[in-house]
Amino acid sequence: MAAPAVEGAAVAALRSVMHRVRHAAERSGHSPDRVRVVAVSKTKPVSLIRQVYDAGHRCFGENYVQEFIEKAPQLPEDIEWHFIGHLQSNKIKSLLSGVPNLAMVEGVDNEKIANHLERVVSSLGRNPLKVLVQVNTSGEASKSGVDPSGCVELVKHVKLHCPNLEFSGLMTIGMPDYSSTPENFKTLSNCRIEVCKALGMEQQQCELSMGMSGDFELAIEMGSTNVRIGSTTFGPRDYTKKQPN
Repeated sequence: MAAPAVEGAAVAALRSVMHRVRHAAERSGHSPDRVRVVAVSKTKPVSLIRQVYDAGHRCFGENYVQEFIEKAPQLPEDIEWHFIGHLQSNKIKSLLSGVPNLAMVEGVDNEKIANHLERVVSSLGRNPLKVLVQVNTSGEASKSGVDPSGCVELVKHVKLHCPNLEFSGLMTIGMPDYSSTPENFKTLSNCRIEVCKALGMEQQQCELSMGMSGDFELAIEMGSTNVRIGSTTFGPRDYTKKQPN
């Protein structure tokens, strides 16, 4: 009898998150409709994801390829799936073949990954894949992501040499404790200014994916259009069955 209570709690938690998202956007003069909430469901069972889906949510994110390709086929095809984090080249074909409704990869952090994604998307004949370029805004060696100084060149590569990829914006993972300082968010925002200037884009054409459970309201106030909410919605994660990425 405990499972339904947990699942009900996840739906209630997501509603609370959506309420907080709306207020954070309104406080900062942004339209709440421009903020996407990705419910990050890594390590969580299909049954729990289905409960949140049945409550009306459609955008979900996963971090581990093997887990992702096992869960996605068990869920409705109209889910907007995001892959979040560093993607290994040898997992790209499995991911794109196993999740045909993959909507976005967050994020591409080097030309090699961009080129590999480009080739696989082309070979599968699927629609262009939306990608975000991942920027290492904290300067930590353990973090994936292009250095802010190389951001413009990587974006140029995606836009000019990867016709099967649709550059959609920039993302950052944040700090180890799942919170970020305003400086991290400011760095990503500055990268967007430089990218848009270099490529003649409007800033509205370049998303900012920043903010997780511990800092999403601050991120929205600083311009985030995509927040990734896991533990606040689904509860603490069980890593005992963690799959390698």
